[in-house]
Amino acid sequence: MPMFLLIVIIGAAAGFLATRFMRVQTDVPTTIAIGVAGAVIGWVALRILVAVTGWLAMFLGAVIGAMLLIWLWRMYIAR
Repeated sequence: MPMFLLIVIIGAAAGFLATRFMRVQTDVPTTIAIGVAGAVIGWVALRILVAVTGWLAMFLGAVIGAMLLIWLWRMYIAR
């Protein structure tokens, strides 16, 4: 499976969980975009851990990255 497709699939799931954890109401495309961006951020930040532990670390990194984006958006853009 190509890495990009894996990031989109995991990112969509991560975006869904992150928006629920952060109690943000967004539409489906925004949720997927948040998750994909979070997946990219998490993947880059945790790429060594991903190599060691596999997809679970990538998923956790994606959720954390998406939550970070939501927090930044709330702090600096949504005012």
